[in-house]
Amino acid sequence: METKVIVIDENDIDETAQAGLEEAGRIIKEGGLVAFPTETVYGLGGDALNPESSKKIYAAKGRPSDNPLIVHVANMEDLADIVKEVPESAKKLAKAFWPGPLTMIMNKNEKVPYETTGGLDTVAIRMPNNKIALELIRQSGGYIAAPSANTSGRPSPTIARYCEEDLSGKIEMIIDGGQVGIGLESTIVDLTSDVPMILRPGYITASMLKDVLGEISIDRTIIDGSSAEKPKAPGMKYRHYAPKGQLMIVQGQQDNVVDYINKSTKEAMAEGKRVGIIGTDATMKLYSADVVKSVGNREDERTIAHELFKVLREFDDENIDVMFSESFDDSGIGQAIMNRLLKAAGHNVKVV
Repeated sequence: METKVIVIDENDIDETAQAGLEEAGRIIKEGGLVAFPTETVYGLGGDALNPESSKKIYAAKGRPSDNPLIVHVANMEDLADIVKEVPESAKKLAKAFWPGPLTMIMNKNEKVPYETTGGLDTVAIRMPNNKIALELIRQSGGYIAAPSANTSGRPSPTIARYCEEDLSGKIEMIIDGGQVGIGLESTIVDLTSDVPMILRPGYITASMLKDVLGEISIDRTIIDGSSAEKPKAPGMKYRHYAPKGQLMIVQGQQDNVVDYINKSTKEAMAEGKRVGIIGTDATMKLYSADVVKSVGNREDERTIAHELFKVLREFDDENIDVMFSESFDDSGIGQAIMNRLLKAAGHNVKVV
């Protein structure tokens, strides 16, 4: 299969771009797959109401079929057609955060195939805050199932080039909309339990959700890798976001972290390994390795969220064998950053 790549500027959807989106919409309507940008990461889209399309998504990604897909919508009114009822909590959250990086889990109705929901009676839904994504959803019939547009287990793509690297020849089209804005996948909140529960942390933080709903619980397994509990979200039991090399997170006082990383780097390089280090704007000059990268400013964690997956992919491009990363605060957006980083490292953490 030849994968067509088209380039669209979200801020300038002219006649040519519109024609491209109409073509992409037809591909999805006919059961094909299209990778497209959202404000979080790139998604791999198929018709959410077509079980064969969902099967194709799992096959293209190599994704376990019990890992539910998120259904993307462009209008709040479309919720009523795919869920048994729209709870008041969903209406409140949608008013506060949609379109945006928030996914809500509700009880599905018979229109949504189990192939899309990973066999569950619930469906995860969000409305992306990206003009290209919203128009593609409208052109494709209103419901796009879309996980991240990467090979399962790899870092999620924040630029189209990494969609091509993983999926070229497996899907019909990739829409290149430039680098995404946020860089981490959406927050997932389960609204089917008595107390809404965060199943995946993201840009919409627990405190933001509490401001709207009041009481919120958090699945403790999303940060605590030593927990004996099973994750509430089926997909969270799988390894995610992993670079090709070995990644270790080093936690402790800054001086101790720098000393340990530099010592370990020297040992690894002496063994002939290529080493990469993830630091911040304030610390990257303290390190010496084959490649040292900053993921941003600790004072503005949004910069770290924006850069994390991109840096992990760049290390793969540069054939890095061993990586060391500083740890980050696990509150607010930092909770989402640490969730992704811990999964990328397989919870390989050294406290110094």
